[in-house]
Amino acid sequence: MKKLRDVDLSQKLEKEIYKKHLKALQYEMLNAQQFLFNNKIGLIIAFEGMDAAGKGGAIKRLTERIDPRGLLVWPISAPQPHEMRYHYMQRFWRKLPQHGQIAIFDRSWYGRVLVERIEGFAEEAEWKRAYEEINSFEKQLTDEDYIMIKFWIHIDSDEQLKRFNERAADPYKSWKLTDEDWRNREKFDLYCEAADEMFEKTDSENAPWHLIPGNNKNYARVQVLKETVAHIEKEITKRGMKLTNIFEKGNKKTTDKEKTESIDIKPKPVKSKKKKLKKQ
Repeated sequence: MKKLRDVDLSQKLEKEIYKKHLKALQYEMLNAQQFLFNNKIGLIIAFEGMDAAGKGGAIKRLTERIDPRGLLVWPISAPQPHEMRYHYMQRFWRKLPQHGQIAIFDRSWYGRVLVERIEGFAEEAEWKRAYEEINSFEKQLTDEDYIMIKFWIHIDSDEQLKRFNERAADPYKSWKLTDEDWRNREKFDLYCEAADEMFEKTDSENAPWHLIPGNNKNYARVQVLKETVAHIEKEITKRGMKLTNIFEKGNKKTTDKEKTESIDIKPKPVKSKKKKLKKQ
């Protein structure tokens, strides 16, 4: 059973190694996106985690080299008044990607069993019922032409406080920090407890949770890319297909390093200039 206490927050990745892995994995992600598009398979990725855990940074690295025409990124906040007139899942159904597209949810339908549960925006009977509703929602999608993966990026309370203070001191990031973030910090342990129950009741083979150590941003970003590509490949294989490399002739799958080493750069031959002999 997945628990936040089991996440190894000491995991780190040095900058040079990070850059090397990032470039190779972003190439793999671009290839996977093109494969999904060509085969009309949708991909849905949900991100959850503590405030300042690095969800936005991970999403940026996950998507920055793929074709933006096939990508939807939805930042999810509190429902608007007109959305309150519908079932809470209605606003997510409206945001699903077409077959062959990718949709990323920066926070998701799991708000029902996290913030709405803890802040009292949902009655106990409502958020307890939501586990079954969510599982049914995800099963309907993955039984059809969708692949789904869910990430929880985790940081500890000390790292969160450090990032909050850094944001407060940085005019380019201060807009990210709100009074609500500070209030939520006081309920850090309650969120951990709610998250553990959420993993227990909604982690499934068709829509798995991946718990990502986030104290080191480099490690978290690379791990999100790695897990995404691996899950896509796994689901493609289950469908009786093979995730081939569409950019290489003969569909030979190569690594970023192999691509670099395969480039044959030959020096241009120097043309010798023949001197004309003057007639005597």
